[in-house]
Amino acid sequence: MNVAAGAPETSAERDLNAVAEPYVGMEFDSEDAAKDFYSEYARHVGFIMRIDQCRRSDVDKRILSRRLSCNKQGRYVKPRDQVRPVRRPRPSTREGCKAMMLVKVNKSGKWVVTRVVKDHTHPLIVSSGISMDERDMKIEQLTMELEREDQLCELYHGLLLTLLDNVEEQTELISMKVSGVVNDVREFETEVERLPQNELDDN
Repeated sequence: MNVAAGAPETSAERDLNAVAEPYVGMEFDSEDAAKDFYSEYARHVGFIMRIDQCRRSDVDKRILSRRLSCNKQGRYVKPRDQVRPVRRPRPSTREGCKAMMLVKVNKSGKWVVTRVVKDHTHPLIVSSGISMDERDMKIEQLTMELEREDQLCELYHGLLLTLLDNVEEQTELISMKVSGVVNDVREFETEVERLPQNELDDN
């Protein structure tokens, strides 16, 4: 940020200059640490972070990479052939912004920044108070809630798979026991059929 010669820095400018910028190779101890950093960076620069797409492992479904974007990323697509009550259309918050930070987990468990785009396609909100629009604040809150719900869904999914595995094991065990009982009954019936008739009459 350029400051006129001799002009004192405002508190907002000092805060902005004090915030580290993301760069390729930057490391974090966890995905949440990367999110916290980019969210704080976004607030100081003047935009809202959107927790974007992720890539999961095909084996255990854990997250391997995460893209953190500007909330004005992408374009609004109007649903086709969808009947809704007529209402005044709201202005879209999407402006096709490409700003983002991509982080991937490495073999040592560190989350490493592999790509950064800093340029935005819209004006940034930087003021002495660095305030954000109420709608944007709501978007950020909902984004974080969706991320938590996603994590809960993954947890429940894992628990459900474990439960189904246990049910399958128990079902297989019961099936084997029932099969054993059936075989024992059949063998008993076969032995009875082989007995002489007079032994059966005596019994």
